[in-house]
Amino acid sequence: MKPMFGRGPSLQLRLFFALLLSVSLMLADSRLDAFAGVRYFLNTLVAPLQYASNVPRDTLDELVMQFRSHQRLVAENRALRKQVLQLESDQLLLAQTERENQRLRELLGSSFIRDERKMVAEVMAVDSDPYKHQVMLDKGRTNGVYEGQPVINEHGVVGQIAYVGAHNSRVLLLTDPTHAIPVQVMRNDIRVIASGRGSTHYVGLDNIPSSTDIKVGDKLVTSGLGGVFPEGYPVGTVTEFSFDNKRPFAQVRATTAVKFDRLRYLLLVWPTPEKGENARPDQPVAQPSSDTAPSPDTAPSSDGEGEAP
Repeated sequence: MKPMFGRGPSLQLRLFFALLLSVSLMLADSRLDAFAGVRYFLNTLVAPLQYASNVPRDTLDELVMQFRSHQRLVAENRALRKQVLQLESDQLLLAQTERENQRLRELLGSSFIRDERKMVAEVMAVDSDPYKHQVMLDKGRTNGVYEGQPVINEHGVVGQIAYVGAHNSRVLLLTDPTHAIPVQVMRNDIRVIASGRGSTHYVGLDNIPSSTDIKVGDKLVTSGLGGVFPEGYPVGTVTEFSFDNKRPFAQVRATTAVKFDRLRYLLLVWPTPEKGENARPDQPVAQPSSDTAPSPDTAPSSDGEGEAP
């Protein structure tokens, strides 16, 4: 009786024939290129599947790259914003420095400033009392500053030193009610006394008869009398000349050459002996009179600063 299932070739024999067939096909393909069409067909058939399988990986790579690029751009933008802020602040400081340099050039390049010894001083503080027109400077006795010393800027007369500390000094401004100065009219050399009226814009001329040859528009300069201010420094311009028969003297006002609400840098002046023989470091501030440069005596207060009585 025959068995239901006959035994076929052995496993080793089938493996041998499979290997032999594979080698034969490989040799035939390499030598004769017999399966080129088959490969092309299979590649065409598989290509969409390969593309579809690569889409998730490519998409993920693109997202990662965009995320990293976004982070880099955010970091660069933040750094650039900081740089712009720094540059803008530097620009502000540069503009301020340019303005200060311009002020100093104007201060030192004024046409009326002559060959007297001078020193630039900066305004440190302004007296808050509306009835006292005084400012504090950053130069004092250690810099050779003395009481009664004239102070000017690029426009004209500012005032004179009323108190000197070791490292600072106080200026009694031209417009202070207790300050007076001998001046002369440039047009005809008439000498008068100009005194402060408590305004930052003008001074008054004292004891002017109505017949005096003074006109609106006349320029006033220092007369040099009294030995405090050298002759020729601008003081102001006459802007009002009025009188009536009920008053013995005319009312005369002069707008100051200096803008006292804009003081920043000033010049301390050491008059030459020919023009200021009495302007010595030990000379007190001159008292008001008809032929001297008036200014009140001063004394240091409890906080080390002088005040004009």
